[in-house]
Amino acid sequence: MRGRYRRVLLKLSGEALMGDRPFGIDARTTKLLATQICRAIGDDIQVAVVVGGGNFWRGATVAETGMDRATADYAGMLATIMNALALQDALEKVGCIVRTQTALPIAQVAEPYIRRRAIRHLEKGRVVIFAAGTGNPYMTTDTAAALRAIEVDCEALIMAKHGVDGVYTADPALDASARRYDELTHLEAIQRRLKVMDITALSMCMENHLPIIVFDVATPDGIYRALRGDHVGTLIASQPESEPVRNI
Repeated sequence: MRGRYRRVLLKLSGEALMGDRPFGIDARTTKLLATQICRAIGDDIQVAVVVGGGNFWRGATVAETGMDRATADYAGMLATIMNALALQDALEKVGCIVRTQTALPIAQVAEPYIRRRAIRHLEKGRVVIFAAGTGNPYMTTDTAAALRAIEVDCEALIMAKHGVDGVYTADPALDASARRYDELTHLEAIQRRLKVMDITALSMCMENHLPIIVFDVATPDGIYRALRGDHVGTLIASQPESEPVRNI
């Protein structure tokens, strides 16, 4: 349920770092994201981050052109590492202490992922960025976010979407009658085939009773408010808090 969180995992898509750019990383946007994360750290909230790589590379999409899927996915993991380093730099410039851990060994720029070390960093008030997904092809960064959140005992998974302010009954760009959910259960999201995240990640969250908050990264102070447990976007939990759908 929503409420004051002690430790949370923030999932940022690669597109969240683009701002208005068609590709790559926008420095101003990344700084705004970093400022909100650092503000939450100042409120004694422990924050871990998983960042995607879609602003540079999408393995599944590239594989459709004929590239070997596993190779394409490994290239995508490298894209997430670039984003993680950019976010690390932005966080440090606004005053946060950061540790980046990767699922692929790259000792020159980041620590390897070690669960107990990650938890210790969080306990010391450091932001921990998890890069390179799970280190395995065919696994999305959504799955990596769910896995890491469960592994390091987070109380919620915060999904900051690019251009989507919650979970809808249908694609609002295609269906004018689509309604946004305020709350729903993991099982409802799976049964209704709502495109929140991939089914593997959603099932992991359901089995481990991990709440998910889905909101638009462009929401004013949205990341800070979501990390605090304020009411933004859509809440997916084991049990809904109230009527699941409201008209827009």
